[in-house]
Amino acid sequence: MLAAATLTGCALLELSRDCEGTDDRVKELAALDILDSRPDGAALARGFEEVDSGCWADSGDVVVYARRTYTVPGTQAEVRAHYRTAAVRDGWIPDPEASPGDQYFTKEGKALSIVFLTAEDLKQDGHGSRPDLTHGAGYSVSVDSYVNGGAETGR
Repeated sequence: MLAAATLTGCALLELSRDCEGTDDRVKELAALDILDSRPDGAALARGFEEVDSGCWADSGDVVVYARRTYTVPGTQAEVRAHYRTAAVRDGWIPDPEASPGDQYFTKEGKALSIVFLTAEDLKQDGHGSRPDLTHGAGYSVSVDSYVNGGAETGR
């Protein structure tokens, strides 16, 4: 049991060391205008009023991220149309390899994604029933960027 705790402690120490010095990059992502862009009627989701941002490290990859979560009374098609226009206007390039219906963009080593949420996804991630998705759509706007050089920005 002590060995497991020691290994876990080492792993956590390594994780925090990998994310050292990323605070400015996290703040830069969290301040991007595209995170505040939203279609008419969209509102910050209850329980998600703040930008969710930070850093994670896994198998040598260090990634900084920022995400906003919204609810909208409209349709997914309206949300997609809004971000197709807003992202391109802001200099984001649509990912030509994205599947139909998926929205991924790139810009200066960063990846932007628009992901629609389900109550099941939120519950699985430990968010309970927030936001209330019984009417309209819930979605997140996320930007991430690899910190260590040489790694491609991915989704």
